Amino acid sequence: MFKHDTWVKPDLKRYKNLLFWSLALGVLTYFCAGALMFTSGYLIDFAATMPLFAAIYVPVVLTRAFGIGRPVFQYLERLTSHNWVLKITSHMRRKLYQVLETDAAFVQEHHQTGDILSLLSDDIGHIQNMYLRAIFPTVVAGGLTLLITLGLGIFDWRFALWVLLLLLVQIVLIPWWGLLIETKRKLRQKELNQKAYVDLTDAVLGLSDWAITHRQEQFVDQATTTTAQLAASTHRSKMFEWARDFVANLFFGAVPASLMVWASWYFAGTQLTADWIGSFVLVMFPLSMAFSNVAQGIGEWPTYKTALSHLNQLKPTTRALPEQLAAPATVGALTVQDLAFQYDAESEVLIDHLNLMLKAGQKLAILGPSGMGKTTLLQLILGDLTPTRGTVTLDGVNVLQYQDQRTKLFAVLDQSPFLFNTSILNNVRLGNEAASDEDVQRVLREVQLDELIAGLPKGMDTPVEEAGFGFSGGERQRLSLARILLQDAPIVLLDEPTVGLDPITEQALLDTMFRVLAGKTVLWVTHHLQGVSQCDQVIFLEDGKLTMAGSPADLMANNERYRRLYALDAGQA
Repeated sequence: MFKHDTWVKPDLKRYKNLLFWSLALGVLTYFCAGALMFTSGYLIDFAATMPLFAAIYVPVVLTRAFGIGRPVFQYLERLTSHNWVLKITSHMRRKLYQVLETDAAFVQEHHQTGDILSLLSDDIGHIQNMYLRAIFPTVVAGGLTLLITLGLGIFDWRFALWVLLLLLVQIVLIPWWGLLIETKRKLRQKELNQKAYVDLTDAVLGLSDWAITHRQEQFVDQATTTTAQLAASTHRSKMFEWARDFVANLFFGAVPASLMVWASWYFAGTQLTADWIGSFVLVMFPLSMAFSNVAQGIGEWPTYKTALSHLNQLKPTTRALPEQLAAPATVGALTVQDLAFQYDAESEVLIDHLNLMLKAGQKLAILGPSGMGKTTLLQLILGDLTPTRGTVTLDGVNVLQYQDQRTKLFAVLDQSPFLFNTSILNNVRLGNEAASDEDVQRVLREVQLDELIAGLPKGMDTPVEEAGFGFSGGERQRLSLARILLQDAPIVLLDEPTVGLDPITEQALLDTMFRVLAGKTVLWVTHHLQGVSQCDQVIFLEDGKLTMAGSPADLMANNERYRRLYALDAGQA
């Protein structure tokens, strides 16, 4: 699993010093805890037989030293280990966000929303638990096993080997038994957990459809069935863990029992028999936690393995971009020359030998059936995709050279613009974070939302529900349009922004868009012909090729197919 890992191994190397000190402090914590019990047990027994301060001075000092050392080392260990883990997981989250951001144009194609939520909230957390619950306890327990074996070996190497065997049962045999029993169950739980994310997310996103069709019971069943299966499987795991821990405690209890028998035999006939028996037996009890955590942490290994596998399967799209340039002061012609695109040699050609030119301030309507390359064309113009052949240029400069400055050149309004769970003011100001309140008021007035917002209890400070559910479809689009106006990019791409709106709302929104975007270059992807008369050019894309192109007036006068489609769209045929 770790052979081709790009998520864990690099961070282990990057923060290796913190890792070393975390493990060393963990071993020292338990060493001091065991030594405290050893010296205090010896001190109590010895003081009972020889209550002279001079005779017990050394054990008193050692007891104080180990008593202070245990909480100090424990605090430093927690501080260091959590600092190490937080550094690693924060770096992982940043890396995950960068991967998703790099592939933002393809996320919906490659992943369901629930899968993304599972990655973000679940898998990184499992990796964090892998360090805290599996790696740390196992290494610390292994270090303690070595110290205990060497310490007992000074007195009796054969008995030291016996204790080593009992401790290896704790850190090897019982965890292996747990893995053998629980591996398939843990993998199934991971699958159910991920499926629960997907089912619940899909159900919530389609909540309005469930309500409209009066299928509330089916909604509840879909949202809870997988969760119930997960709860049942988790309960079975808990019952097995109880049995496993009971067996582990029995084996661990054999260690102090063996120490009692051995110490009674080894120190028999000496005045210090009772002192040493108590010391050797007591030393093991504070160490029980170090060994009991190992089986629990290792038992989750299938979950950690699956999470790590998911992360390593994320391969960001890497592109070799040309040297980046500063954004031009003015933008003139947008030219598409001999443009072609396909994802790979085996996939179909989505854009084929496309040529068009749009002067500054002109409006272009892009029509055609679904799946014919309209959205792909917008992604090529934005620079999200690199053409297989041909170029997209602004005044002769390839748009790929402006990717670092893209927000200064392009604004996008699609059919489902996202509104965040914050105020109207903050949502609109995303277009330009330096904009004043007066600027926000101005653009809201331009998109004709000023009266609506003035009537709200808190005005522009009114919270917007997540995804804008508190507003109608037309109002959400107008808020997003206000954001675009505040961004003030010279080129605006409209990807079917009126889908799902009723005809009256659609026409009102189109009138507003073309009014407020006057003077800007606009590329508008649409499925039908309502409003195209306000454009300078109209093109039809079919199978990635131009089948019709011209001004709306020319096409209406000279193209029979255009007239037939126009009449059909208007309901006249």
